[in-house]
Amino acid sequence: MKTRLTELLSIDYPLVLPGMSWISTAPLAAAVSEAGGLGILAVGALTPAETRMAIQTMRQLTSRPFGINCALLMPGAAENARIALEMQVPVINYSLGKGDWLAQAAHAYGGKVIATVTTLAHAQAAKAQGADALMVTGHEAAAHGGDVTSLVLIPALRDALDLPIIGCGGFADGRGLLAALALGADGVAMGSRFATCQESPLHNHTKQAVVDHDQHDTIYSPHFDGIPARYLRTPTADRLNAKPLSTLRSGIEATRTARQIGMPLWKVAAGTLTRPRDIRLLASFGAAMPRLRAATQDGDLAYGMQFIGQSQGLIHDQPTVAELVQRIMQEAQAGKQRIQQLLV
Repeated sequence: MKTRLTELLSIDYPLVLPGMSWISTAPLAAAVSEAGGLGILAVGALTPAETRMAIQTMRQLTSRPFGINCALLMPGAAENARIALEMQVPVINYSLGKGDWLAQAAHAYGGKVIATVTTLAHAQAAKAQGADALMVTGHEAAAHGGDVTSLVLIPALRDALDLPIIGCGGFADGRGLLAALALGADGVAMGSRFATCQESPLHNHTKQAVVDHDQHDTIYSPHFDGIPARYLRTPTADRLNAKPLSTLRSGIEATRTARQIGMPLWKVAAGTLTRPRDIRLLASFGAAMPRLRAATQDGDLAYGMQFIGQSQGLIHDQPTVAELVQRIMQEAQAGKQRIQQLLV
């Protein structure tokens, strides 16, 4: 299948593994790239040394194009991005920040830049900053999707912009791929679906929980990590998302996070007065990390929290990445034939 995305990135199929912390590791990302898609390494939870090692491991596992992601608002993201640029990673995927410097540096060595966006304003800004493509994240998506569903967001952005679009949110099979293409996208990202493949490091207990739950079993809230996000619905998720952190808890968590990332405590104190929203976000981020890691790495859903999209209702097994990619393409071909028959 050829789309503007496959041609832009020199990949076989318009399928993308987005960067998911502790899930989009080198083995899974390389498996997606080897299968003909684009695997994106998640480096948000990595130190600079770990980021460099992950990129080196990726190059040992595949010679196909791959990317890294960086949420620029998060601590350490810019430094990890600079390492990826230094190592000339083929694709840089960024979000939550201004990416003009990334585009300029990546284009200098022939790299491509994908901006993750949730609104038309974000998309227009990303284009102005030099992005080569957009990952358009709808309301159905795991983690930090937007307010508008993929069904509306993709065609709305397609009407307004001419950049290649990767639909993200609600896609898990060939039917979704075909639907996204019909809406004007040039490919899809399937985080929840790839997260449940055999090569994924997501804990088996959590994988099985995704298989066992359906599309109704998610919760969307801004109260856990400070940004509206979608999680697997559990008693813990309901409790933690019932209300935002208290002022006292925010101060405690912000101080703890600052120590972890080496931020001087005086900045936390000053920021409490001058930038209270950013400090609350730092606090929420710090409180979220241990619970996200517990669900992902340890399979602990009593304490932990798991990002998951509404597409979990379409996930019923745990195939290999190669099996899944071929299945998706076969489903898309069958769907195309069915539509052609209906249009006669």
